[in-house]
Amino acid sequence: MNKEQNTRSTRQNRTKEHLKQALIELIKEKGYHTVTVKDIVDYAAYNRSTFYIHYLDKVELAEDLLVSMLQGLEASVGKPYVPGHIVYTAKLDAPSFNIVSYIYKNRNFFELINYNDTLPGLHTRFPETILKIYKEQFIFETINNIPVNMDYFKRYTAYGFYGLLQNWIQNGFKETQEKFIQEVIDLTKTHIYSLKYIGTDFSQ
Repeated sequence: MNKEQNTRSTRQNRTKEHLKQALIELIKEKGYHTVTVKDIVDYAAYNRSTFYIHYLDKVELAEDLLVSMLQGLEASVGKPYVPGHIVYTAKLDAPSFNIVSYIYKNRNFFELINYNDTLPGLHTRFPETILKIYKEQFIFETINNIPVNMDYFKRYTAYGFYGLLQNWIQNGFKETQEKFIQEVIDLTKTHIYSLKYIGTDFSQ
């Protein structure tokens, strides 16, 4: 019984992934608001009844796509870190920025920020997710432990990082991941002395 359920679940997940990929490609091709359910199922080579097993409409599919990708972004951040450990920015290296690897691996999705008629909420919720990561997953120590408003500091840092990511994506990922990460590390060292990863449970 469990084997049958697992097989069904795997098949359902695969179908949903195909529908999400179809939506991504169609947004790039013709813009989100022009895309119809018929376009999506034709592109993914499914029928409409299969689509409606999984989603009520295009809006629900779009929301599922956005939420799943941004949750993946949140979960990717902590992989290089041990909860409770302090990392000095002088010791940061490429694996410390697993978030960049996640974005590059899923660049087909993140390229959607280059389009005006794109996935609803992407342009606001992507940077908001980075701020959420900074607020919930890290404690920062400033250079020379200079006292600052930490809420402002995290906003300043998160939106600055997002700006760099946005530029990297819009330039077609011309810089290698390693080169881009090194530039970010060099900038990070100018205002952050250390960071502590608090850890977040993504299993729920």
